[in-house]
Amino acid sequence: MENKLTFHINNMAYTIVVDETLSHELTKFLDVNKSMDTRDLLAAYIRIAQEFASFKNELEEISEKIPKL
Repeated sequence: MENKLTFHINNMAYTIVVDETLSHELTKFLDVNKSMDTRDLLAAYIRIAQEFASFKNELEEISEKIPKL
């Protein structure tokens, strides 16, 4: 199912259409119910980047444990 999300950034509205999974990921760190500024976007980007880096490290550790063929 597709969702419409409207983000209010620096007093401008930006509406995008995304699937449910991406909608959940985007709204995890970005609040669609308030107007945001550039600082809020940067903070959300840093949180997502930290989450991704952690996930990548965990995946690399797991893949090193798998025997090579």
